[in-house]
Amino acid sequence: MAPPKNDETAKKTNNRGAWTAEEDQKLAQCIEIHGAKRWKTVAIKSGLNRCGKSCRLRWLNYLRPNIKRGNISVEEEDLIIRLHKLLGNRWSLIAKRLPGRTDNEIKNYWNTCLCKKLNRTKVKPETSTAQATHTTRSTEERAAVENKERIDDGSGDSEVNFDVNEFFNFSIEGPFALDWMI
Repeated sequence: MAPPKNDETAKKTNNRGAWTAEEDQKLAQCIEIHGAKRWKTVAIKSGLNRCGKSCRLRWLNYLRPNIKRGNISVEEEDLIIRLHKLLGNRWSLIAKRLPGRTDNEIKNYWNTCLCKKLNRTKVKPETSTAQATHTTRSTEERAAVENKERIDDGSGDSEVNFDVNEFFNFSIEGPFALDWMI
């Protein structure tokens, strides 16, 4: 048996790197004919030497006709910040609420601009743990006094023993301990 020729054993490798304008045009024409689905098939039928994932990402992030180009407006920036606070790093969910913007664009904008901008504007409090404890105690004491004033009818006969520290004690001791916590 003769050894196989190099042409027969050579594995077909996909193109990597930057897309050319000609490749973009071929991909757009193929999607116009076959639709934006089954990306492996689109990659083969388009005649591009690219994988399906590469074609999908190129279409979704750069070639779609409804993509909004240009700088992100102040309103969009504010919405991204609020949605990120609500949803976290779920870029595709955030992108659904910003028509014309891609999840990749929003993620890149967050990581390059907004995250740094927010970190610069945050004011870090310089309180020690002792000061924080004191503040908490005074808040609890104020709550206890307010509660006593509400219950007190003004006659001076009211005896309310309300210990805030005891009220907020969530230890598992006592008659109300939950069996599953033990």
